[in-house]
Amino acid sequence: MQTCILALDQGTTSSRAILFDRSGRELAKAQKPFTQGYPRPGWVEHDPLEIWGTQLAAAREALAAAKASPSQIAAIGIANQRETAVFWDRKTGEPLGPAIVWQDRRTTGICQTLAAQGLEKLINERTGLLLDPYFSGTKIMWFLENVPGMRARAQNGGLCFGTVDSWLVHRLTGAHLTDPSNASRTLLFDIRAGRWDPEILSALGIPAQILPRVTASSSAFGTARREWLGAEIPVCGDLGDQQAALLGQACLEPGSVKVTYGTGCFCLLNTGAQAIASRNRLLTTVAWDLGQGLEYALEGSVFIGGAVVQWLRDELRILSSAAESETLARSVSDTGGVYFVPAFVGMGAPQWDPDVRGAIFGITRGTRQEHIVRAGLQSVAFQTRDLVEAMQKDAGRSIRSVRVDGGASLNAFLMQFQADLLGVPLVRPRSHETTALGAAFAAGLAVGFWKGREELSGIWQAETIFEPGMDERERGALVEGWDAAVSAARAFGHRA
Repeated sequence: MQTCILALDQGTTSSRAILFDRSGRELAKAQKPFTQGYPRPGWVEHDPLEIWGTQLAAAREALAAAKASPSQIAAIGIANQRETAVFWDRKTGEPLGPAIVWQDRRTTGICQTLAAQGLEKLINERTGLLLDPYFSGTKIMWFLENVPGMRARAQNGGLCFGTVDSWLVHRLTGAHLTDPSNASRTLLFDIRAGRWDPEILSALGIPAQILPRVTASSSAFGTARREWLGAEIPVCGDLGDQQAALLGQACLEPGSVKVTYGTGCFCLLNTGAQAIASRNRLLTTVAWDLGQGLEYALEGSVFIGGAVVQWLRDELRILSSAAESETLARSVSDTGGVYFVPAFVGMGAPQWDPDVRGAIFGITRGTRQEHIVRAGLQSVAFQTRDLVEAMQKDAGRSIRSVRVDGGASLNAFLMQFQADLLGVPLVRPRSHETTALGAAFAAGLAVGFWKGREELSGIWQAETIFEPGMDERERGALVEGWDAAVSAARAFGHRA
């Protein structure tokens, strides 16, 4: 009897696997970290084979922990880091170089050249995206121009490109596929027509034959070979990680919002069948296709969210663990006037500034590590507030509550400060694994494991609600200080 769904949650720093039952309860999970490569300033790389190896090992470990037979798995769903670019040989399936990670900034010059050529308006109108190194399209351009022989291989049909979902689908099943949520993060996908855009491909010099075929997020992607998990298992769900979290949070109605606090922070507002063009430098993205056509979201992306805590722990070494950040932040009543702008790889929405770098302002002789830690956590909330403010302007509606998830959502200090800054309740769900749950939902819908949206909404349950308690005057003063710090950091980054 098929009793569970296997979700593969392939993230920026680790590969995870979780088994869910029909009630959305976790039966078992496993996590495997993998190597982060920083070969040059601004470059970030992963080994595609290590991504695959850790993902397979996590899946096998989760199965063993659940004491589940492979035959009990109804389907596999995938959620993945979205804009990371992977290249492999069509015949052998072997990677042709390191994966270029979404955080990588090596294509800043390419983006500037494309903007100078007047292509930004076309790209924004067709794809909903802005010209930034964040997205996959300019990574493909860089790879074809800078890795010897790749342009000829691409033109001869010997090269495959994919985001990480495509790489995992290929390793599992041999197919070269993606879904609209991931395709919409490449700079190459017409989000309204639902196809790769030939005009953009021509302008960027990218051969269409290297791209995966796009199929619905909840549909048949192929069958995982028996050798991987001990049985042939259908792969039926595929979503970019943030869209998966939106689904896992049961944000199924237009106007519903979720924020994921992971390595970065990602805020998505469901806009239903309407693709709203942003006037405030947010992104219009495909949320999913659950078999009933494309649905959309507005998205704001913060590049450094929970990663600021990792930096404080691993580089500055003023934390022994991520959990200690909450204790230290609460040990002082405020930051002592310190503001931390964690622009280690530039800033995402709504600034979209690749040149700004991280900075700490307001340091005095009395500044202690506790103040810096507190300011670091507050920087995550300030950046998220910027996203939500822009989102409300674009959508023309007030946001009344926000559903939150991700590792940093377990930090109660951060969540309370976020609720105070936004002035609306934050709701943390019972299941903290919403990204994986969304991937499971997509796969489960495709095979009838769950019958429809109403059933998914019934599975979601609130665990903790953080009510705002800050007065408007204090909120305004804090935001004014943050805006000044961001302006100063950007001015330094753009100095002659």
